[in-house]
Amino acid sequence: MSDDTDRRRHAVVVGGGLAGTAAALKLADSGLRVTLLEGRPRLGGLAFSFQRGELTVDNGQHVYLRCCTAYRWFLDRVGGAALAPLQDRLDVPVLDAAHPRGARLGRLRRTALPVPLHLAASLAGYPHLSPAERASVARAALALKKLDPADPALDAHDFASWLARHGQSPRTVEALWDLVGVATLNATAADASLQLAAMVFRTGLLSEPGAADIGWARVPLGELHDTLVRRELAAAGVRVETRAKVTAVLPDGPGRWSVDVPGERIDADTVILAVPQREAHGLLPDGALDRPGDLLALGTAPILNVHVLYDRKVLRRPFFAALGSPVQWVFDRTEAAGLSRGGPEGPSGKGGGGRRVGQYLALSQSAAQDEIDSPVQELRERYLPELERLLPAARGAAVRDFFVTRERTATFAPVPGAGRLRPGAVTRAPGLLLAGAWTATGWPATMEGAVRSGLTAADAALTALGRPRVRPLEEAA
Repeated sequence: MSDDTDRRRHAVVVGGGLAGTAAALKLADSGLRVTLLEGRPRLGGLAFSFQRGELTVDNGQHVYLRCCTAYRWFLDRVGGAALAPLQDRLDVPVLDAAHPRGARLGRLRRTALPVPLHLAASLAGYPHLSPAERASVARAALALKKLDPADPALDAHDFASWLARHGQSPRTVEALWDLVGVATLNATAADASLQLAAMVFRTGLLSEPGAADIGWARVPLGELHDTLVRRELAAAGVRVETRAKVTAVLPDGPGRWSVDVPGERIDADTVILAVPQREAHGLLPDGALDRPGDLLALGTAPILNVHVLYDRKVLRRPFFAALGSPVQWVFDRTEAAGLSRGGPEGPSGKGGGGRRVGQYLALSQSAAQDEIDSPVQELRERYLPELERLLPAARGAAVRDFFVTRERTATFAPVPGAGRLRPGAVTRAPGLLLAGAWTATGWPATMEGAVRSGLTAADAALTALGRPRVRPLEEAA
């Protein structure tokens, strides 16, 4: 087939989240004609922004780590790396609200020493664990390093039982393992697959000294995942249609597909379904998967986000994690949200015309099954006193706004046995691929997992079409 004819090969990507947009960019970069269809009016999937008064609000706080090579490639590809920088070195302030003399600060920090010595000094001085508990963490970390996250047998076991067998007290689980694990897995150790937990801790903390350095967007997520992505898709020649709900994906002869949206049928040589697993189940043609019911059996887990706008600055660090409190992680999103730092002091303009600086905090509450449907007033009564307990400066501050955002199906549930329910990118229907953080990426449901899935699906599509492949992860390494 001539190159000119081959260039007319057409790929349709269904879904405009990170998985779908990553796949579309890679396919377009490899010379295919690409159409991207998204049912919402925006791109970005569950990592998006919206307007609330003077604030540009992210639906939830999202972070990534230095080891997230796929997401870092994505940021570079859309020109957004400088807008979501990484820490120079891992540094996590941890406040224990239950300390008898008030909230006590500890820190999880790394040095430039090789693994595992990079965390030794921090662990030795971590005030939230006893000396015996710190020693037990070191022994468990060495045992964890010996596990192979690619071993499917690990998926049958829960992380909490493994930790108990390796001498981890309930306090150690709370103050260290769940502090990290709940945020990355969206599950407590008791509800998390040992296989996924081993992958998270081995990759993030036990691979390279800087692997767990944290990055997060200093601008609204919509600027990264919608505005910049749209610009790059347009530059790559991708046709992007939002508010385009796909109603059917049908085989249309050998190596051909038809994708239906209201008012149009789109022909394609290959299709990537980059939508949530239940939506993918509804679009899959018969016979595309051996066990399509697995997509419905793969459970979901919620994330609750609590947003508080104070009339003054109450937090002097960019973020912290909490112990001894229902509060998990708190981020200062004031500048990222575009909060005006001008205006007269107080809503009435009284006070001699002075200037007031407000502060907007976002609380990320993972594994929030018990609170995801709680009324806003109930959450307000629970979390505002907790913030005052953790942040003394909040005790005299007025709350200008309090609201919540809820993602009831934020991630797949990483329970033991979930691994066998996650399908790979390639289906039994030639030319039909799957993408999404819920597919078999080896990662939990993170931005990294989503981008990896999109790149994997695009790579499989290119291979089937006989096209040369671009390998972004190797280039970014």
